[in-house]
Amino acid sequence: MLYLHFGGCVENMAEYLKGCSVSCKMSWEDLQALCRGEKLYCKQLGVNRGSTNVYDVEFICDYKKPKEEFYLLKWKGFPESDNSWEPKRNLKCHKLIKQFHLDLDQQLRRHKRRNTPKKLDKEISSFLVQKAKLRQSLKRWEAHLNQTRNHPGRIFVANEVDLEGPPKSFTYINNYKVGQGIVLDEMAVGCECKNCLEEPINGCCPGASLHRMAYNDKGLVRIRPGQPIYECNSQCSCCSECPNRVVQKGIQVDLCIFKTENGRGWGVRTLQHIRKNTFIMEYVGEIITNEEAERRGHVYDCQGSTYLFDLDYVEDVYTVDAAHQGNISHFVNHSCNPNLQVFNVFINNIDERLPRIALFSTRAIRSGEELTFDYKMQIDPVDTESTKMDSSFNLAGLPGSPKKRIRVECRCGSDSCRKYLF
Repeated sequence: MLYLHFGGCVENMAEYLKGCSVSCKMSWEDLQALCRGEKLYCKQLGVNRGSTNVYDVEFICDYKKPKEEFYLLKWKGFPESDNSWEPKRNLKCHKLIKQFHLDLDQQLRRHKRRNTPKKLDKEISSFLVQKAKLRQSLKRWEAHLNQTRNHPGRIFVANEVDLEGPPKSFTYINNYKVGQGIVLDEMAVGCECKNCLEEPINGCCPGASLHRMAYNDKGLVRIRPGQPIYECNSQCSCCSECPNRVVQKGIQVDLCIFKTENGRGWGVRTLQHIRKNTFIMEYVGEIITNEEAERRGHVYDCQGSTYLFDLDYVEDVYTVDAAHQGNISHFVNHSCNPNLQVFNVFINNIDERLPRIALFSTRAIRSGEELTFDYKMQIDPVDTESTKMDSSFNLAGLPGSPKKRIRVECRCGSDSCRKYLF
């Protein structure tokens, strides 16, 4: 709770407002700007007589250099009608100035101009304002994503290509959202192991389904693509640090949603080095029936793309739709030479028609490299050890991948590019 004391009558007003408080939904920075604008003093906000005349710059709108450098400033907490020109020597917003000139230099290069003019064209200054507002919008979206996520890995957002902002009809979710008429059966029993990796009882959870342990002691996947992963579940006796609990711990690495430069829309890159066979993320969305998927697919076709992912481990009954509800995997692009591989994972759900879809690295991935998987990924069923899975693969082996019915040109740029996604 915050108590605001009016300047000039601090002692009397403090007594008057004693015990009076309200809940506030404004951000800390906005409250500070409001107090300064109204000349209110607040000890908790750090706004006093000496700081009421200190104003925060929201972004830089324009630039000129008649003799010395001047910047047109948008002040935080004030309307654009209060924008003012200020000399550079009076400013302390060094990061904003640096970002402004990076954007300016980029625009000048696009207009094939080498030197910074003494006064900017209206077209350029207008673009720079739009770019600054876009960056603010993306920062707000980034903050929302990080408030919503339930995994340790942080999410960053960047667009240095154009003026496209956050998707308007996308909601970030952390787990499957079950559609109407679909029920997830919880795992009935768990293992009784004390050390699932070194002393598994009856093969631990994988053994109960006649499969072997999927991970080594470092949590790296060691089974072949096409084989299912059975992790320990909520009914198991082992602890949360059990090496057979990997996917359920969520995304561990910091990732960035970024705008690609070659027309592939948004993409995802890693901000950390990733080892081969590391779990990266799940493909999350709304679980729907195949009949509903067919209906939605025709609608998505008219829009040019879709995010339908068939769950066909044993039967082609259900589909994951991540078009409007999903996690960061919604933004992962296709490549004919991908660095991610899909695995079917079972944890608390015993229905083999509803596996969780996990993406693991196929090789070491450098920090800053884009993450991709093959939307038409195939494996040879001869390489798998499960004859039960062989019969259900139909040479596809893995979940049916995002379903796109229209002929889509591939822009992955790899040497092995198939030219078309579908």
